[in-house]
Amino acid sequence: MTKTADKIIVALDVATKEKALDLIEQLHGQISFFKIGLQLYTAEGPEIVRAVRATGANVFLDLKLHDIPNTVALAVESAGHLEIQMLTIHLSGGEAMIRAAVSVKPRDFLLLGVTVLTSVDEQAIRQIGIPDKIGNHVLRLAKLGVENGIDGFVASAHEIKTLRREFGDKIKLVVPGIRPSWSEAGDQKRVMSPREALDAGADYLVIGRPIIARSRPSEAAIKIIQELDA
Repeated sequence: MTKTADKIIVALDVATKEKALDLIEQLHGQISFFKIGLQLYTAEGPEIVRAVRATGANVFLDLKLHDIPNTVALAVESAGHLEIQMLTIHLSGGEAMIRAAVSVKPRDFLLLGVTVLTSVDEQAIRQIGIPDKIGNHVLRLAKLGVENGIDGFVASAHEIKTLRREFGDKIKLVVPGIRPSWSEAGDQKRVMSPREALDAGADYLVIGRPIIARSRPSEAAIKIIQELDA
């Protein structure tokens, strides 16, 4: 694997452990970092994390925790026993929730704050009662996260430059909504190509359907890695 490949996190957006492990096997030698989200975790529970870690791969557990402070803290504590590398919480849970999560997280994994989902556009943000522009709301939540000890953010590629300008290199940026020029955007509204996102300052790129929905995921991964290395 190249250093560029280490920046790619493949989203295991599948329904079963068998399908997830099959994808990992197909991508062996190319990708070493995988995201487990709500669909797979709800279907298989903590055992899927253990199974993926047993392959030697790193895990980004994307549960977007959002609950009362004590409940979130207990969930973060439990996740710490799974030897994961990243975990997400919703920054809209507020200061007390963020602090509770930070206070119990192990030092060896990144606690990432979710600002605004990449499926949300200006119309959607108005519908939930936020009168501000998306970029301003993202920055407001990001400042709240940094003030309370968050390690980094999951944010749209279109907010990378703003977040880098505000916080520099002291935070990590994990960017979903990544779409190569040859793939469809799907339900993502704020997307960017892999090369554009890295050039803008992303630390990690989360890529799902452009790889896993292909008949040959390995070939799609190689194509993306080659484009990035070029």
